[in-house]
Amino acid sequence: MAKINSKYLKPFKNIFILILAVFVVWMLFFDANSWLIHHELNTDKSNLENEKDYYKKEIEKDNKAIKTLSTDEGLEKFAREAYYMKRDNEEIFVIEYEDSLKTKQDEQ
Repeated sequence: MAKINSKYLKPFKNIFILILAVFVVWMLFFDANSWLIHHELNTDKSNLENEKDYYKKEIEKDNKAIKTLSTDEGLEKFAREAYYMKRDNEEIFVIEYEDSLKTKQDEQ
């Protein structure tokens, strides 16, 4: 039984291999610049870059909406569609299709 244990422990009797093993474990897990911390920071960086791309697209979309609403025609179109506003001499009819109406089955 002692021979089996000594066969597996033989490399660790060398002081240089033992120090190297301790150094590798220390650098991978316990150091301030460990692999775990770098992995976590890279994940955070990737998430922030994805958020940055999302917000850039949202800014572009909002700029298009601002450009559209800055004209009289665009503002009138928005007021008619969103708030059902009308001119004095007009009547507005809102047509809702059957599949767009909420029913009791949809609510459950």
